[in-house]
Amino acid sequence: MDINEKVVTADGVRSAAKRIAGHALRTPLMENEFLNDAAGGRVLIKAEVLQHCGSFKYRGAFNLISQLSDGERKKGVLAWSSGNHAQGVARAARYFDMPATIVMPTDAPALKVEKVRAFGAEIIEYDRYSEDREAIARPIQEERGMALAPSYDHPHIIEGQGTLALETVEDARALGADLDAFVICCGGGGLTSGCATILDEVSPRTDVWISEPEGFDEAWASIRDGERRHADITQRTICDAIATPTPGKLTLPIMQRLVKGGVTVTEDDVGRAMVFAFKHLKLVVEPGGAVALAAILSQKFDGRGKTTAITLSGGNVDPPLFASILEQHG
Repeated sequence: MDINEKVVTADGVRSAAKRIAGHALRTPLMENEFLNDAAGGRVLIKAEVLQHCGSFKYRGAFNLISQLSDGERKKGVLAWSSGNHAQGVARAARYFDMPATIVMPTDAPALKVEKVRAFGAEIIEYDRYSEDREAIARPIQEERGMALAPSYDHPHIIEGQGTLALETVEDARALGADLDAFVICCGGGGLTSGCATILDEVSPRTDVWISEPEGFDEAWASIRDGERRHADITQRTICDAIATPTPGKLTLPIMQRLVKGGVTVTEDDVGRAMVFAFKHLKLVVEPGGAVALAAILSQKFDGRGKTTAITLSGGNVDPPLFASILEQHG
C-alpha cells in the first residue's frame, strides 16, 4: 500500500507516542492566572517551545525516520522547511546516523539555519516568493534515492504530531480538567489533523479550533469552502513557521471532518502574545508559535467560561526580531 493511502488513526498516534517515548520530551502543561483572567476561563498551555529543537516538529520527524529501513537510512532523508521541521528532521537523522538534506528559504531565520547546520544536515536554498520548494526537492530525492519527510502531509508526521494532544488530555485530566476546546497554531495542518484525530477518540467533547496569521489563513478558508485554497506566498509575514501555501491533501479531509472553527490573528495580535508569554510565562515564543495564544488574548476565540488548551508550538525566533517586538509591544 502506498504510504499516502494509509489512514491516520488514533491507534497510530498511540503507536507514535510509544515510538518517540524517551526521545521526544513530554513537555509541560502550564497554567497562568493572568492568562485565565484575560480569557475569562481556564487556559492550559502546552509549552512545546521546550521540546527538542524548540518546536513540536521533532515528534513527527522522529516518528517517520524511526520507521525507515536500514537501506532507506543509508540513502538519507530529504525535507523542505522554513526551519522547525528542518531542525526536527536533521536531529532525528543525526540520531540514526544518516544523511539529511533540507530545502530551506533564503530568508529563513538565521537561528533555524544555524541549528540545522549544527545537526549536520545539508541545506539547499530557494526563494520562497518565486520558487516552488517541492519542485526543487523532488528531483533531488529521485536522483539520490532519499526518503522524503514532508513537513506536514505524511501519515507518520501527522500521527507523530498528534502525540502532543494525547499528552495534553492525559495531563489535563491529572489536573482535574476536561477540555472544552483546543486551539492549535495551524499552517499546513499536520499538527491540527494529528491532534484532532486523537482528540476525537480520547476527548470527543473537545472542540478543535485553529488559529492562523492574517494573509495565511487558507486552512480555515479551505475547510469552510470544501476545497484547497491557496495563500499569496509573495506577501511577507513574521509568522514564517506557518506561512504555508495550502493545506495538505491528507490533512484537509481530516480537518474538514474534525475542526470546529478558525480564527485569524494580526501581526499586532501575535506581537502582543509574544510579549505576554515573555512577561508572564517566562517563555520565548516565535511568531508562528504564538498565534493560538494570540487568539485567546485578542478574544477572537471566546474562552469565557471554558477550559481551553492551547499550543505554544515553537520558540525559534531570531534575537533582533524578538527585541523589536518587545520594544514595539512591551
